[in-house]
Amino acid sequence: MQIVHHCNHKPALATRLEKAHGHYMDNKMKKMSVMKVGFIGAGNVTATIGRHLINASRTIVVSNSRGPETLGKFVAELGPGAIAGTKQQAAECDIVILATKWVNVPEALKGVDWHGRILVDATNAHMDSKADLSLAGVTRSRAALKARTSSEMVAEMALGARLVKSISNMPMEWIQDFSPNKPRTVIFTSGDDAEAKQSVIELINSTGLVAIDLGPLRTGGAMQELGAPLSGIEFHFVQRLHRR
Repeated sequence: MQIVHHCNHKPALATRLEKAHGHYMDNKMKKMSVMKVGFIGAGNVTATIGRHLINASRTIVVSNSRGPETLGKFVAELGPGAIAGTKQQAAECDIVILATKWVNVPEALKGVDWHGRILVDATNAHMDSKADLSLAGVTRSRAALKARTSSEMVAEMALGARLVKSISNMPMEWIQDFSPNKPRTVIFTSGDDAEAKQSVIELINSTGLVAIDLGPLRTGGAMQELGAPLSGIEFHFVQRLHRR
């Protein structure tokens, strides 16, 4: 009599792979939940994006040019997830968001060793302290860049930073619905460091907003910066075609 033993390892392998994926996702979510996000600048961008991040269980560190002692009311309005800090303390966070007026960018970036840090350029290159959104004002501001992208200029000022351009393609007033049922508004993202860009994309997606990758910093940044084709247009994400 011949006895044939059928040994099927597929279920066991599938189980191990499933467990491994589960551990990976758990660790990933745990890492995201303890992530600190620093803000340089304490204006409308920080108030808006900061609240979205706090609602997603992130901790944010807010800094400005006048010192943390001036930020008590600002962080109190954001809630327990917000901490007032120095620029250096904000820069030591996992991801740093540059959220100052364009005219203040050089001073805001000064005095920090940016090497290896993920820096999100959320600025718009308005040449005046008060943004001039008229056609003439935007044209003048774009002309001052001399055919360069504003993020390329930021990269030169923050040498060594893993720069990502994002959170700048629309007025913050358009994304101030903080409810769980808020629209899945598209936030464009571009950068040359794939890992840094993916970290920013995952951070944005965790808030319920949707990050869309526009590619490298030069080409992608040129599409979303002030006066560019994708600037000042509100898109809501519906669905994506998955190719196999």
